Amino acid sequence: MRFIKLLSALFLFSLTSCTFTENIYINDDGSGKFSFDMDASAIMAMIPNDSLKSDKTSSEKDIDSVFTFKEILESKKDSISKLPKEQQEKLKKMENFSMKMKMNEAKKEFLFSIMTDFKSVSELQDAMSTMEEVQKMNKQPQSGNPMMPKSGGFDNNATLKYTFDGKKFTRKATLKKPLPKVDADSIDTYAMIYESSKYIVKYHFPKKVKSVTNKTALFSEDRKTITIEYPFMDYMKAPEKLNFDVQFE
Repeated sequence: MRFIKLLSALFLFSLTSCTFTENIYINDDGSGKFSFDMDASAIMAMIPNDSLKSDKTSSEKDIDSVFTFKEILESKKDSISKLPKEQQEKLKKMENFSMKMKMNEAKKEFLFSIMTDFKSVSELQDAMSTMEEVQKMNKQPQSGNPMMPKSGGFDNNATLKYTFDGKKFTRKATLKKPLPKVDADSIDTYAMIYESSKYIVKYHFPKKVKSVTNKTALFSEDRKTITIEYPFMDYMKAPEKLNFDVQFE
C-alpha cells in the first residue's frame, strides 16, 4: 500500500525540526476525541524547488488522504494471521484509529495526523505505541534509519496513561525498564536533532481549569484549554517530565 511506504518515509525524516502536538478533547461524560498531529513541513522546505521539478517520480501529485487502520489491517490480514496472538490483539485494538496525510510540494507542506474517538480517557491507547505497530507491519529495519534510535522513532520506553473523573485529569508516563546502552547512546548521538523539534500537549476540557502542576502551562481565555510545550528530547529521554495533574473549578 502506497500509504504505508509514505508513512515509513515520514518516520525516516520526522525528527528534523518537526512539531508534534498531542490533542485531547474531553466532553462532560468523559468521552471525546484524541489526535496526534505532526507538522513535518520543515522537511519539504529543505528540498530545493529545482530538485522537485527535475524528479518526476517524487512530484507525481500532491497527497491529501484519510486512511483507517481497519483498511490497512484488512490489506495485511494474511501476514497478520501469522503473528503471535498477543500482537494480533494489539493490532485489533487499532481499528478505531484513522490517519490523515497531507503533502503539498508547492506550499512546502507536509502534515500527518492520527486520530480516534473514545468513550473514556482510560480507553486511550498511546499513539506512539500505535505508530510502532505500523512500523512493525511494514517490516522496515530500524538499523537502516540513521535518524532514529534502534528502539524506534517514537518509542520513548514508557507506557502512557490518562485518567479523568470530572474533578481531576492526569497524564502519567511510566518507564518500562532501563534503556539498553545501545539505545541510550543512540538518543545521545542525535540529541541535537531531537532538540530542534518540539512536543506540545493541548488539552480541551468541558469545564474551567483551576490549576495545573506544570507551571509553564498556558491557558485559553475561557480557561478550558491548556497548552504545554516541551523539547522533544524530554519526550524521548525523560518522558516522566511530561507528567502533570489538572484540577478543575
